[in-house]
Amino acid sequence: MILTARQLKKVFNRRIVFQNISFEVKSGEVLSITGPNGSGKSTASKMICGILTPTSGEIILSNGTGRIERDEVHRHIGFVSPYLELYGEFTAYENLQIELRARNLSKINEQKVLETLKLVGLFNRKDDALKGFSSGMKQRLKYAAALIHDPGVLVLDEPTANLDQAGVDMVLSVIESYRKDKIVILATNDSHEAALGDVKVVLKKDLGSGNGK
Repeated sequence: MILTARQLKKVFNRRIVFQNISFEVKSGEVLSITGPNGSGKSTASKMICGILTPTSGEIILSNGTGRIERDEVHRHIGFVSPYLELYGEFTAYENLQIELRARNLSKINEQKVLETLKLVGLFNRKDDALKGFSSGMKQRLKYAAALIHDPGVLVLDEPTANLDQAGVDMVLSVIESYRKDKIVILATNDSHEAALGDVKVVLKKDLGSGNGK
């Protein structure tokens, strides 16, 4: 799998968030996106996932059979961010079932769901409602939701946010496992996480105003 970005530019309310961003990352590689707060790391992450569209430029995800169409990209990407919302009234297990239905991946069996909950350390809490979870436990569940369909691209925005040391170790283990034959993208200010990148993009802040064209 290959992820290519060509001359990306994003403008919000006439403010240029970033521009002239290009990169290419392949299966077996890690891309790190760094920069000060407000430089657009989360925006770039959402753009890669297809949640946001660039003002100009393009992002292409391709595999052995060619370019993957935009409405199919979600099947190939797992996304973790501290800003993602979960369903507090449902259990951990039910949240994963909702995620699978949303991605039209209901064929994934129960055993895979349980194995994923074990991987992130939530198997013993699978039947508990999320409203009783700590922020760290919710972050672990976001990892489960991102990993459940074994995506070819794993996008991690602030990878270790809200996690204790055991959670951080889990994340690092996931990164090392995925980087063997998949694409991992890290949007981070942490120098140790950024150092994992084979390909590095450094964003800048306060680029000024733009016309949105």
